[in-house]
Amino acid sequence: MTASDSFAAFLRDQLAPLGRVTMRRMFGKTGVFCDGVMLGMVTEDTFYVRVDAHNRATFKEAESAPPLNYEKKGSTIDLAFWRVPERLIDEPDELVLWARAALAAARRVAAKRQRAAPRRKPKPRPS
Repeated sequence: MTASDSFAAFLRDQLAPLGRVTMRRMFGKTGVFCDGVMLGMVTEDTFYVRVDAHNRATFKEAESAPPLNYEKKGSTIDLAFWRVPERLIDEPDELVLWARAALAAARRVAAKRQRAAPRRKPKPRPS
């Protein structure tokens, strides 16, 4: 389920210190982007942020909740998005710190994908 309009507006306001925050529906959820990089997802008005090996320790508190996941061919696939603790909704400064760490992880993932993408050979031009 996607983010409600009120929750989406709340997140945009809270995360504004990071940069231009936008949201778009994807995979039945809402992707949260900052300056074009996806730092989180929302489902059922619950905010999940991007986690990687570099920032996992920062999000140790979030480990108590299962990561965002989906079912595929009878298996549960965990995504690299962890649920932020509910207390952060009432602590905007700390929410921004978590979101900043998630944004850094999202940028690392995006950079790694760009490096790993196969380069296309230019098509030969007809003579």
